[in-house]
This record gives sequence, C-alpha cells and structure tokens, in this order.
Amino acid sequence: MKFYALLLSTMLIALLACPVSSQEISKELITSKGKKRAYYLFVPEKLTAPSPLIVLLHGSGRNGLSLVEKWKDLAKKEKAIIVGPDALNSQGWNIPGDRPDFIHELVEELKARYPVSARRVYLFGHSAGAGQALYLSLFESQYFAATAIHAGALSGRQDNQLIEMAKRKIPIAIFVGTNDSFFPLTVVRATRDALNAEGFNSELTEIKGHTHWYYDKAPEINRSAWEFLKKYELTGEPRYEEHQFNR
Repeated sequence: MKFYALLLSTMLIALLACPVSSQEISKELITSKGKKRAYYLFVPEKLTAPSPLIVLLHGSGRNGLSLVEKWKDLAKKEKAIIVGPDALNSQGWNIPGDRPDFIHELVEELKARYPVSARRVYLFGHSAGAGQALYLSLFESQYFAATAIHAGALSGRQDNQLIEMAKRKIPIAIFVGTNDSFFPLTVVRATRDALNAEGFNSELTEIKGHTHWYYDKAPEINRSAWEFLKKYELTGEPRYEEHQFNR
C-alpha cells in the first residue's frame, strides 16, 4: 500500500514538473456574468518561464479564431500565449455588453492555469476589436502593459474624455492603411494626436496602399505590432478597476 502511495506521489510530482504546452488552438468556455463565453487559446510548447499573454480582439462578423490563427506562428516562435475571445455579438464589440470585466476574468483564469507574466499582458485588436482595445486600454491602463491595433480610432468628445481619465499613459501603436475607407487617415491621425497631447506614447504606422483588409498582411502587421508590444511591461503589479456603465 505504501508502495502505491509513493508511486502515485512520484507521478504527481513528475506531472507538475512537466512544462505546460498545447500544440493546437483550442476552443474553450468561460462563464462571465452568468453567460457562457467562448474563446480560442494557443499555448506554445514547453513553457517553463513566465510568458507574455496577448489578448486578440476580432473584427465585425468574425470570431476569436480569426486572429489566433494569424498570430499562432509568431506566438510559437516568441513563446507567447495568445487568446482570442468572442464578442457577445459577432457583429462587433460593445460596452456595456462587452465590459472590461469579461476580459479581466479571462486573463485571471489563464494566469491561474499557465505561466503568464502578469506584467506583460497585451492587447491587439482589428477594426471593431481595435476600438474595443482602445477603450480597454483607457479604462484599464494599469492592467495591460501596452496595446497595438490595426484599423481603428477614437472619435468624439466622450472618447477624448476617456483619454483624460486614464490612470496611466499606456503605450499604444496604431497601424492603418492609407486606403482604408472605414478609417481615413485624418481620423486615425487625430486619435494619435489626441493621445500624445495627453502625454501618451502613441505611434502611428501608415501602410502605403493598404486597405482595411487585415488578413493578407497579417504576418507583417503582427510582427511590427509585437516589436512594439514586447518593449513594454508594467513597472508594478497590475491593478484592475471595476467600472459602472449605464445600460
């Protein structure tokens, strides 16, 4: 009996000592505010040290898989965990429906399961997901280390007020095509200028001849986004703040 107990104990220790890995993209569920929410996860093989986590926010009419698939090769090479949650409505993200709580709960669950570096949690978003990433960055500037977006912008006085309310000047990189019919350069440049006027480090990359379509240039955009993101980490422990939103 003692022999089997010792054997079981040895096996458990061996399992715990094995590096965390997942070779494929998995679709998983999390319950947030009483609702089942889907997300797509990729964890590179043999993670033995705290690793960065990139939260990928998809565009309208898509789901989290559409971005995770495009980031997978880079994540594997850079030993970064990537997760692509689905918006509550596939047509786009919205607040209060997709309030920051959902992403916070998802990140905290992944921290409990995998060796995530708490000071290196990043945001990347495309189109509607880019707008959501900007909002999350401003609401939770002390929780995410940095943000990169493709084809997105802020607009209006209310958004400018959010910039002023941010507790930390979170670094933000913006990528946009010069031929993007949804987000003209004047609008995107205005977002960069509004952020930098308040002391943010906001960089804008204008891709000549590129349109709104992210997917054909995804490898190039993702590499540039990662080069920006990986330079930053929080100087202290992440701080999350709950917000009340009018329904």
